[in-house]
Amino acid sequence: MTTKPSAQVSRAEYARRINRVLNYIDAHLDQPLDGAQLADIANFSRFHFHRIFATWMGETLGSYAQRRRLEKAAFRLSCGSHETVLETALATGFHSGEAFARAFKLKFGCTPSTWRSTTLQRLKMQASAIGQQPGNQESNPDQVFSNIHQEGEPALGESDVSYRLTETCAMDVRIIDLPKARVAYHRLIGPYGPAIGEFWRGTIAPWMHSNGLSDETCYGIGHDDPSLTPANKCRYDACVEVPAHFVASGQVDILALPGGRYAVASFKGKAKVLGNAWIWLTREWMPSSGLQCDDRPCFEMFSATTALDPHTGEFSCDICIPVRAL
Repeated sequence: MTTKPSAQVSRAEYARRINRVLNYIDAHLDQPLDGAQLADIANFSRFHFHRIFATWMGETLGSYAQRRRLEKAAFRLSCGSHETVLETALATGFHSGEAFARAFKLKFGCTPSTWRSTTLQRLKMQASAIGQQPGNQESNPDQVFSNIHQEGEPALGESDVSYRLTETCAMDVRIIDLPKARVAYHRLIGPYGPAIGEFWRGTIAPWMHSNGLSDETCYGIGHDDPSLTPANKCRYDACVEVPAHFVASGQVDILALPGGRYAVASFKGKAKVLGNAWIWLTREWMPSSGLQCDDRPCFEMFSATTALDPHTGEFSCDICIPVRAL
């Protein structure tokens, strides 16, 4: 006799399948996306997949893919690389510069070239203003780098307490090769900020303990830039390294973090200034390093057992940025 799955188990399975599709889309934004193939990845009916996706995500498959392409393009343009606007367009799935420019202006209200020039100028001004607030969340295109463990604190914004960028400028940055890692991940979709700390405490830590994973390495991955992506659609993955024989269940799924060359900086301090460490790395260190960020995920890597000092309240982690030659 077949037991009918509970609503909670059923929703967890839906979430896991949709997350696989979202991961695939992000890894293939430069290619045409086939709905039938995506349905197969999710193991859903090809006939019903588009309706299932739209119901779950609150936007159609086509709208989601277009939004992600434009958000990725805006991020690339703001990173100060030497690629042309056409190269950015092709790298994010647009077949011509004209089509890209029209779609970009419709979403962001300006041309890609204007976005790049005004963004870089603003970042230079912000980075040089030592002691000034790092930027408004509504307009800061690299706010993606300050999205984790601001426990009990709001996201960076004009009303927040200012912290001098020089507080994090003493970090040593190593260029090292990191091995590929097999991780189990739980995904949180919603605004970055205090909810992420609560997610780790209330969901991830108990799950790690019940699965005998409390001593394993943890990774925090913020996939979206909240200055580009609607807050209620931002994706954050809480990841825990797992052995080859580990079998995921429920909403948890398995993914492989790619290895390779990374810039790694060791952070130790109050969690609420971790965002400033990211800002210093991307605005100050990266432009003078002869390197640029590539398309692999950035993440924070830490040990759950030693990351938080109970006496000082300081958080320790390695900030890892995938890099390639400029």
